[in-house]
Amino acid sequence: MPLASFFPRSRSTRWLFSVRTGIVLLISAGLASTAGTLVLQRPQTDPQKIASAYSPEVLAWLDLLGLTDVFHSWWFAALLVLLSLNLVLASLERFPVAWSFFRQPYRRPEKHFRASLPLQQEIAIPGVDAGLHAAQSALRQMGFRPRRIEREDGASLFAERNRFSRLAAYVVHASLLLIFGGAVVDAIWGYRGFLALTENEQTSRIELRESEYKALPFAIRCDGAGQENYPDGTPRRWWSNLTVIENGREVQRKEIAVNEPLVYSGLRFFQSGYGQTGEVSAIELRVALKSDPTHVRDIVLSQNETLSLDGKNSVTLAAFYPDFVLINGEPKTRSHEPNNPAIQLEVQSATAGDHPVASKVWLFPNYPVLAHPDGSPFTFEFRDLRMGYFTALQVSYEPGQWAVWAGIILMGIGLAAAFYFKHVRVWAVPVKDTQGRMVLWVGASASKDRNEFKDRFERFVRKIEDNLNAQAEARMAWFREASPTKPATEGLIGAEVGQRVRA
Repeated sequence: MPLASFFPRSRSTRWLFSVRTGIVLLISAGLASTAGTLVLQRPQTDPQKIASAYSPEVLAWLDLLGLTDVFHSWWFAALLVLLSLNLVLASLERFPVAWSFFRQPYRRPEKHFRASLPLQQEIAIPGVDAGLHAAQSALRQMGFRPRRIEREDGASLFAERNRFSRLAAYVVHASLLLIFGGAVVDAIWGYRGFLALTENEQTSRIELRESEYKALPFAIRCDGAGQENYPDGTPRRWWSNLTVIENGREVQRKEIAVNEPLVYSGLRFFQSGYGQTGEVSAIELRVALKSDPTHVRDIVLSQNETLSLDGKNSVTLAAFYPDFVLINGEPKTRSHEPNNPAIQLEVQSATAGDHPVASKVWLFPNYPVLAHPDGSPFTFEFRDLRMGYFTALQVSYEPGQWAVWAGIILMGIGLAAAFYFKHVRVWAVPVKDTQGRMVLWVGASASKDRNEFKDRFERFVRKIEDNLNAQAEARMAWFREASPTKPATEGLIGAEVGQRVRA
């Protein structure tokens, strides 16, 4: 059924069939992808970074035009749909000719075709069978599989190689349709989000945009995370141990890194960052009685944790300042990094009347000799510090990725067929020249690299001549054995065979 029967061409729709339209749309899609690379994208980029990079007016226009989330915008999906439609229509309009050429190869060239073929030659032959036999042997020597064509007007030879390369362009077109289709599916149904977890924290939702969240059908828990550094201290690798919890049970565990995501239920969890929360995870202290310094024990405290020291006294980690500084007499922190940590403990001591007395104890690990008076019956010595951390995860749901990857693989196959294989056709037809002599017309064509193929064609012609000469020598040897008294005939036979007539 012709294409015009279900999608007729008119002045209003003719542009959809145009290759020029396809080129314009392809360039537009490339420019849109470039914009999606150059403009900071949501939600991959931190909102504060976007706000600091653009003024409120510029950011409002970028959001309105969808340039801060190009690959999920409606206009990008519409552009890909339009490009796919143009590709389908342009291909369908030209495909019947290519398919007919593929299904029904031109095996017996007519006179007008022979006259117009650039690569052709005529070789004088002693007879039809001898000429075809010489050409058939030459084709096999060149790696072809010749086919003998029998018709009422005579026999001929046809050989070809890599006919499939004629359809390589349509394989590439199909791969582009798969890639565009997958991108449209991702633009409409896919999404990206972010997730930040501390140790042993779990959640079942991700942040898509600022104050916009999406629930997950399962929970994800961070069992641990860390950072590995180079000798100069720069980060080399971030990692996280994640556990998927569904219906109250653990269903999957994996340690992820930047390019090693956890994949579950179509969602991918990528490692995208790691940092300190500014809160302390645990502090290790050595405690001794002031009245008996030999009475020593080691304890580990977490934020707001109360630990009994003996039957009457307990200690609580009341406050922690990772980068301690006094501002207007008030303790503050300059950063989340433990550059100048300060620890405040609260010791509860029971009196004789069972009324607890609270004592504040300050510790400065960078200045251990700095003592602050307190009424606690204990002395505390700082031993170690473990800061709290968070792991940043990028979450993506891309249901069209299978089509994108299938299209990439198919495109590799199509491009390999288009660039590394050429369709070669060779014909050998016994005909009579203008002087009425029997000659073997030999012609060939190649879909590309025609200059290189010309040398190969000339080698093929020489092989035919060599085969004809070998046939002539065999006949002369036979004739000498059969008629040794007629040597003059040899010269006649030798002059007849192997003579070339230029077209």
